[in-house]
Amino acid sequence: MNPTEIIDKNYDAQPELRDVLLTHSGQVRDRALRIADAHPEWEVDRAFIAEAAMLHDIGILYCNAPGIYCTGDRPYIEHGWLGAELLRREGYPRHALVAERHTGVGIPMEQLMRDDVDVPLADYYPVSLEEKIICYADKFYSKSHLERELTKDQVRFKLWRYGHDAILRWDNLVSLMGE
Repeated sequence: MNPTEIIDKNYDAQPELRDVLLTHSGQVRDRALRIADAHPEWEVDRAFIAEAAMLHDIGILYCNAPGIYCTGDRPYIEHGWLGAELLRREGYPRHALVAERHTGVGIPMEQLMRDDVDVPLADYYPVSLEEKIICYADKFYSKSHLERELTKDQVRFKLWRYGHDAILRWDNLVSLMGE
């Protein structure tokens, strides 16, 4: 599978957004692959990590975030689920799980209910090692500031707004990745 073909098929009318997506996703892919390479004992699917990292944010197309050229009408928090639906339609259910579960450090059902998010109610946490690697790598790069790479402490500080459980999930990912 070629992630760029799927991106091009869906983003052909939005070149600025496509560029943001490709730049951010490339940053995430490169970090995720460095982590995978640092842990050969994990025996993860490196090709899958590269593909899924490039597609994890494909759902931003449907969201309203003008600062990064997103002109859709859905709230940004839904981008993971929306991207998962797109990837399922394309025939990539495993890649869809990465899109669906990467947002934040996972989204608990309680947050979805509290914030009245219009997605099927479930806990959306990364489960497989490949999902965790991509979720972790994603936190270091912002689509609104493509030139920046956050530190682990900066990521941790940003996650405080989601509560103590989000911090614990982050700390567990940091410990697992061993960076």
